[in-house]
Amino acid sequence: METPQPEDPIAGRPAVDPLFLATAGVTTYDGSRALTNASGFFFQRQDRLYLVTSRHVLIDKASRHYPDRIEIVLHLDAKDLTRYTSCSIPLYEKGTSVWHQGQDSGGDIDVAVLQVDRQALPAGAIVIAFTPEHLPPSFDAVPADAALCIAGFPLGFRDTVHQLPVLRHAVIASPFGIRFQGRGFFLTDARTHRGTSGAPVVMRNPSPGPAGRDLPWRLLGVHSSRMDMGNRDRELDESLGLNCAWYADILLTLTRDK
Repeated sequence: METPQPEDPIAGRPAVDPLFLATAGVTTYDGSRALTNASGFFFQRQDRLYLVTSRHVLIDKASRHYPDRIEIVLHLDAKDLTRYTSCSIPLYEKGTSVWHQGQDSGGDIDVAVLQVDRQALPAGAIVIAFTPEHLPPSFDAVPADAALCIAGFPLGFRDTVHQLPVLRHAVIASPFGIRFQGRGFFLTDARTHRGTSGAPVVMRNPSPGPAGRDLPWRLLGVHSSRMDMGNRDRELDESLGLNCAWYADILLTLTRDK
């Protein structure tokens, strides 16, 4: 069995919960032209580091969204959070996309991972990452009344002084472990907006093991989009307020060493 080997990215405890530093704001670009804002987070498997976000953040044919690079913000000091820098990551190499995406029996999965070259990151950049140990050990480990958080950047909103995400509280709206309508996601009940795509959906881990103490959360899913009904009367009926979160175990497939 694979044993994750997370690095200790910081000396001492950070000024905020590590979840805030494991979550990254994502801005997509076509050359120098900014396109959209989204969310993402870091995932580490053995010595390989990845940025996770929604697939439609990187490409979306329906809306003709074709960025060629993204930028993320990285902190340089775990205590002084006003010290940060941006990092540009190309999405194509010699015309070929560099991210990994997947499919299952239900169709395309709206999750993508980009492997990040640690050597290319700015000097002193702080990276706190989820690992396979942060995934729930079983579906039974996530009770129906679990309190969840979604850490992201709704509408690109953030603490502009410290470049930190905001947390939305959520609950599970469909049985965890059941593929909703045969797709690889479950539903959450939370107030979300554009820009939250790619955010981690987490619950507090009451008893983290040694590898999880620096980031004491269980990674349940990757927020994708709001769930709505096609036949809803837009004038008479309010939005359902439900969201799709793809099961985080897809990351084990997308980050498998090939």
